[in-house]
Amino acid sequence: MAQSLTTKEGQRALYEKYKKDLFQECLPFWQKCGPDTKNGGFFTAVDRDGTVVDDDKSVWFQGRAGWMFATAADESNAAHGADEAQRRAWLDISKNTVAFMDKYCFDKEDTAFDGLRMWFMVTADGKPLRKRRYCYSESFGAIAHAALAKELKANPMEYNYHAKLAHDLFELYTRWSFTPGVAPAKFTNTRPMVGMGPRMICIVTAQELRACLGEGQDKYYTNWIDRCIADVVKYFAKPDLRAVMEQVTPEGEISDHFDGRMLNPGHAIEGSWFIMHEGKLRNRKDYIDLGLNMLDWMWERGWDKEHGGLLYFRDVYNKPVQEYWQDMKFWWAHDEAMIATLYAYLLTGNAKYAQWHKMVHDWSYAHFHDNELGEWYGYLHRDGTPSSTLKGTMWKGPFHYPRMLQISIQLLSELMKKQ
Repeated sequence: MAQSLTTKEGQRALYEKYKKDLFQECLPFWQKCGPDTKNGGFFTAVDRDGTVVDDDKSVWFQGRAGWMFATAADESNAAHGADEAQRRAWLDISKNTVAFMDKYCFDKEDTAFDGLRMWFMVTADGKPLRKRRYCYSESFGAIAHAALAKELKANPMEYNYHAKLAHDLFELYTRWSFTPGVAPAKFTNTRPMVGMGPRMICIVTAQELRACLGEGQDKYYTNWIDRCIADVVKYFAKPDLRAVMEQVTPEGEISDHFDGRMLNPGHAIEGSWFIMHEGKLRNRKDYIDLGLNMLDWMWERGWDKEHGGLLYFRDVYNKPVQEYWQDMKFWWAHDEAMIATLYAYLLTGNAKYAQWHKMVHDWSYAHFHDNELGEWYGYLHRDGTPSSTLKGTMWKGPFHYPRMLQISIQLLSELMKKQ
């Protein structure tokens, strides 16, 4: 069980635990089973012990693994105990994964978008299997290239290659996601809806590119962040209902149907820390307050008072939800809640957030974590029992859990320095 964030001893104990889990357990688990030594790229569909159960490759995770291992390789982690040999190995994994992604995961025949549209899934040797309607492969490709540009900045040719591709992919993402008529419609025009997901991805992708590449005088990335946060305020955050909607009408109204009433507490809580992070960086109290409200509202909506953990879907009017997995517990939502509650405590000192962090930490480590073989299971029944032994799929790999550990290490290091 986690010690309290309210004491220096508790902060130190968590800091040491998260370091150990990242550097000695999580990353080594994926370092052993993920890299494809024959074809290049990265496997994610693995069983409990890391055995590959499907050698098709998630393009999301060519980008996400590329980002995670480049980020872990950063010299800032040396201060937290990652040794040089580890960091060199992680950087090599990132470079090899991104090289596979660049060679096989772009639809180079799609000349309307300069060959930058990416597949969603490819075979082990890189043959395309599927492309999705949305543009998230491209956003994850962008952060992978940005992280590599930062790590390879001593080599101008390599830096320029990765930095340009990161920026070009972000430009494609924003064009695809926010220019009417560019992306294929999901539904007819009978009942048009707009979603929060593309805005959340835009915020965090722009934050990462700004951190790795810098911004320039035009504040390009910050302007996109501000635009998307303004949309959250205008359309999705509902103070009167104490809720954050996933979808609304183009006017920001709630559509009184299954999809229109749906809440995803973990998703909104993830967005809350993106916005708190921006407020912290720029001393924007309005952003911090918005992020805190989003966390408060969706914790109240999502925390399962009977079994613990975060429920996957809820209805804004407390009506039944049609998705059959609505009461399951997914790993990533709990990782995001751990980051959000830690951010909230760092920013406010409010003991409520320390208690929430302890609740989600203790529940997650009691149910998701595999104490014998390491890493987390992805999918649990409502009572916390695993629904599958899988540690990875086309959707789960080295991203949410190690990102939580990486960011928590940084936040706890900062927290311990406060008087």
